[in-house]
Amino acid sequence: MSRSPEQPIADALEAVERCQRYVAALDRESDIAEMAEDAIERNLQITGEAVNHLPDEITGSHPEIAWPQIRGFRNILVH
Repeated sequence: MSRSPEQPIADALEAVERCQRYVAALDRESDIAEMAEDAIERNLQITGEAVNHLPDEITGSHPEIAWPQIRGFRNILVH
């Protein structure tokens, strides 16, 4: 079954929010830095994967967002 465009958008927004929380934790708790870095990397991968599944009509209607760079960065992280 195909997912609606709203689902990958929600996935990406949730992953970005998690990254923001983890970055904030790095400033407070240096003992968890390595774990937070791993979590941030994983959530950036999720963001890129979600963007890969957005239809062209959504990405095309928001040219101000760097869609190719988001996809490309995900590929760098994964490979």
